[in-house]
Amino acid sequence: MAEQIIQIENVNPGELYGPNDQNLNMVRSLFPKLKIIVRGDFVKVIGEDEEVEYFLSRFVMLVNHLERYGSVNAQVIEDIMLSVNSDAVKSMDNDDVLVFGRNGLQIKALTVNQKRMVKACASKDMVFAIGPAGTGKTYTAVALAVRALKNREVRRIILTRPAVEAGENLGFLPGDLKEKLDPYLQPLYDALRDMLPQQKLQNYIEDGTIEIAPLAFMRGRTLDHAFVILDEAQNATRSQLKMFLTRMGRSAKFVITGDITQIDLPKNQPSGLPVAINILAEVKGIEFIFLDEKDVVRHKLVTDIVNAYKRYYQQQDNEMEQNSDEMNY
Repeated sequence: MAEQIIQIENVNPGELYGPNDQNLNMVRSLFPKLKIIVRGDFVKVIGEDEEVEYFLSRFVMLVNHLERYGSVNAQVIEDIMLSVNSDAVKSMDNDDVLVFGRNGLQIKALTVNQKRMVKACASKDMVFAIGPAGTGKTYTAVALAVRALKNREVRRIILTRPAVEAGENLGFLPGDLKEKLDPYLQPLYDALRDMLPQQKLQNYIEDGTIEIAPLAFMRGRTLDHAFVILDEAQNATRSQLKMFLTRMGRSAKFVITGDITQIDLPKNQPSGLPVAINILAEVKGIEFIFLDEKDVVRHKLVTDIVNAYKRYYQQQDNEMEQNSDEMNY
């Protein structure tokens, strides 16, 4: 006889056991020769050596399924716990899904260029995603980071932004430093809340597995074994962006997102993003993905707004060129 104890980690045991323990009772019915005792997040299994070993291997797969997909049902339990080989389990995978978020939300790359982002991140350690508002740059990058963390490809996620907004000044905001900075970082929190249960997200933030910080806090660090995202990179100065890019450590993945049409820096501080695009264009190991209005996944009006501004700026450029030609003449 063998006796083994396993602790359930990274998932809510209540979601695994099901309402009124219906999932747990189904598991017990599938293994009538085993004695399965549950105390909170600890599961004790007693039985013959081979059957206990088999049960534990399948039970871990069931927990991993819940962690990845956010839910389990009777069919999933039967497929995982009773399948002779792993093919039945693998058939449940959906390669298009980046991560299963809260309440089973399937988060996917929805457009051609978002899919190019996913492909680029699989083969390159540094990816720039440049495009207008609403094209899913940040959301896709965060989904890729969460997937990498869940798959244990990285040990932590680091999300950062320049603390710059149009017409705002940190010093005039109420509260301590964290309270001053949080509004600038809110879009990153919003994306994470879609992809992780609230308690798990809180735990990750408290233990440093997920770090959300302003760009200035990156200075002097080496970021190893991490998936690092610089959001709103158009608001980083030349020196700030160079500082960030050189923080890259071993086994790290960097994604830089930005919109060069929405620069909020003072006029005497040029953005470092257009300069970086030119300087790094030929560097091997870096890929640039340029998203456009076809990638907008917000309300249809956002696409119309982006197009209207694009036409306006093109008209302004044409008028400036015409005036310049007239002056030269």
